[in-house]
Amino acid sequence: MRRPYAMIMSAWLICVPILALHLVLGEEGEKAVHSKPIKSFVEKLSGTLVKFEMVYIPGGVYEMPDPLNPGRIRTVEIKPFWLGKTEVTWDEFDVYMYRLDKADPKAKEADAVARPSHPYGAPDRGFGHFGYPAMSLSFHSAEHYCKWLSVKTGKKYRLPNEAEWEYACRANNLPAGKLDRDLLDRMAWHSGNSDEQTHPVASKEPNAWGLYDMLGNVAEWCIGVDGKPVVRGGSYIDPPENVHPLARAYQTPEWQLSDPQEPKSKWWLTDAPFVGFRVACDDEHERVNTMVKRHLILAKVGGN
Repeated sequence: MRRPYAMIMSAWLICVPILALHLVLGEEGEKAVHSKPIKSFVEKLSGTLVKFEMVYIPGGVYEMPDPLNPGRIRTVEIKPFWLGKTEVTWDEFDVYMYRLDKADPKAKEADAVARPSHPYGAPDRGFGHFGYPAMSLSFHSAEHYCKWLSVKTGKKYRLPNEAEWEYACRANNLPAGKLDRDLLDRMAWHSGNSDEQTHPVASKEPNAWGLYDMLGNVAEWCIGVDGKPVVRGGSYIDPPENVHPLARAYQTPEWQLSDPQEPKSKWWLTDAPFVGFRVACDDEHERVNTMVKRHLILAKVGGN
C-alpha cells in the first residue's frame, strides 16, 4: 500500500525543482535556456580599460537584392567572419583619436599610424558620449580606425562589404525591405522615436544573431558592391519607412556643407552626425584555409 505513495512523492520531488525553475526564469528565461548560444569574443584595447564584443557570423550563400539593378538578384557567397556587436562607440574611437593607449599621448609615434584631426567643437553634439556611437565620421576615418585596430590587436579588422552587412543585418530572419512598425520600434532609433539624437548603443533589441542597432541610430559605412563607400541601415534622423535592411546612401556634398576648410576634412563630416560605423574582423580559420588553398594552387601551377 505504500508503493503508490512513494511513487507520488518521487514524482513530486522531481517536478518541484522544474516548476521552481520555470517560476524563477519565466518565459524569457525559458527561451534563453533553450536558445542557441551566440558565439563571440571580447577585444580589449591594451593600455586602457576599453573593450568591445565581436559576434561570429556564419558563412552562407546570400540571395541579395541587387542595389545597382533593381528587380535583379545577386548570389553572393559569404565566408564566416566576425562583426561588432554594436556600432563603434566614442569610448573606442577616443582611444584612437586622442592616443589614450599611450603612456604619453603627446609623444610622437614610431609606428606612423595616421590619426584624425581634432574636430570643430564637440564631436558628439551634446547627444551623449560614453556608450554612444561615434558619429560624423568619414569613410577615411573609419578605414584608418580599422588599420590602427589591426596593428594594435594583430587581427585583421576592416569595414564590412555591403553584402556581408546586409546578410548579418537580416540574420536569416528580417525581410528584404520595410519592417512592421512595432518590430522596428523595438529594434531601431529613427525619426519617430529618437527625439532627433543618437542613443546609447544596445539600448534596443538585438537581431537574431545578437547584433544591436544594425538599423537606425547611425547609418554605417560599408564597401559597396560597386567598390564605392556607402552607408547602410538608415539612422536616427530618417523616417521609419526609410530604416530597413536595404536602406543605403552615398555621401553627398551636403554632408560637409559647413566645413570651412578647403579642401574639406578627410576625417569629419560636419553636417552628417547620422553617420558612423561598426568593424568586421576576418575569421582566422577561414583566412588560414584560404592561404593554404592559394599556396596549393600556386604549387600545382609551378609544378606543371
